[in-house]
Amino acid sequence: MSGTAHEHCDLLIVGAGPAGMAAAVAAAPSGASIVVIDDNPAPGGQIWRDGPGAALPPAARKWRDALARHANIRVRSGTRIVAVPAANELLLEDAERATRMQWKKLILCTGARELLLPFPGWTLPGVTGAGGLQALIKAGMPVEGERIVIAGSGPLLLAAAATARAAGAKVLRIAEQASFASVAGFGTSLLRWPGKAAQAVTLADPQYRTSSRVVSVQGATQVESVRLRQGDGEVEIACDRVACGFGLTPNTQLGQLLGCTLTPAGFGVQALAVDARQATNVPGIYAAGECTGFGGSERALAQGTIAGYAAVGNEPAAKAHEGERARWNAFAARLHRSFALAPDLRQMPQPDTLVCRCEDVPLSSLSDCSGWTDAKLHRRCGMGACQGRVCGDAAQFLFGWTPPVPRPPLSPVRIATLAGLAGHEEARQ
Repeated sequence: MSGTAHEHCDLLIVGAGPAGMAAAVAAAPSGASIVVIDDNPAPGGQIWRDGPGAALPPAARKWRDALARHANIRVRSGTRIVAVPAANELLLEDAERATRMQWKKLILCTGARELLLPFPGWTLPGVTGAGGLQALIKAGMPVEGERIVIAGSGPLLLAAAATARAAGAKVLRIAEQASFASVAGFGTSLLRWPGKAAQAVTLADPQYRTSSRVVSVQGATQVESVRLRQGDGEVEIACDRVACGFGLTPNTQLGQLLGCTLTPAGFGVQALAVDARQATNVPGIYAAGECTGFGGSERALAQGTIAGYAAVGNEPAAKAHEGERARWNAFAARLHRSFALAPDLRQMPQPDTLVCRCEDVPLSSLSDCSGWTDAKLHRRCGMGACQGRVCGDAAQFLFGWTPPVPRPPLSPVRIATLAGLAGHEEARQ
């Protein structure tokens, strides 16, 4: 076990996005020792990601300040989860060391990742996810003067366009796959959530088109143009960058590894199942935020607050926030209905389109596979660096396959960390 530290806490929170921050702040008055871990350099999650090109909103600063005010909350940024070596224990790794963290209660706020679907040209340099574009710009990537086309589905497209424009990019088109009727209905429904309605007004964009999707991206060594289907016709737009995202997929890998059950969460994806107190089926483990289904930062804050109170036994305080959570759950349900992915998106990839870009596996190699295990064993699909996180989500949408079951290590890890884990296991035998 040389080189591996041992630590313990009353409450461990995985994820420092809105849900994790709210959970920690709610639990702090109890006096419990709280540790919040996150793989980003600073609290905020993806929605409040900091960086040279980021302008943090007031809400993000408010919650950061709230974390800092409590001496019993310790935030460990730049920290990844590697494995679950024993009951009530996680193996962590940061830039300097490995840590075996023991906990009494655990709240999973592991967020979500973008759903990326394959289409001809999606592996060209200059093609990213819509959220990926936002993250790159916030991290300092220069886009001033670049011609950008954003496509896919959901409000994230408009947010990505606003971020790109603020950084000096020229957004030529925002292609939303949902129909005009669906988007208009969603816009009308926002009267129930005035804050969202006001936000929608600020994000309105004259280049926004409904019933539009990517056909292909062209370029020799990088993006040069994109072909879009607009209704019954097609249009080609010369551009320098394409950002394409089709919603979000909850990050459930750690929860599954811990034995937590899943539940359908819209868009054909699975999320961690929780009860009225945000508790999973595993005693002592709670979940909040977009790992339980995506629906925005407000929903994540409400869920995180309830989970934090419930984890320290403050039932009255947890119950007091049920109405707020119900309000934002209704928003999430409306969001899922309005931006449900159209079946014809399955026709985007051609036979030679790569589905697994890590191992260069084209669609034609997967068409006769019986499921994920068959594709992995005989076509090496999912055997690359992303370990099926990208192609597994795509295969679920394209073929209806069950995503791969998570196995440790959950993230790339130093050999010394694994060696320490192996040594510990041998000592136990």
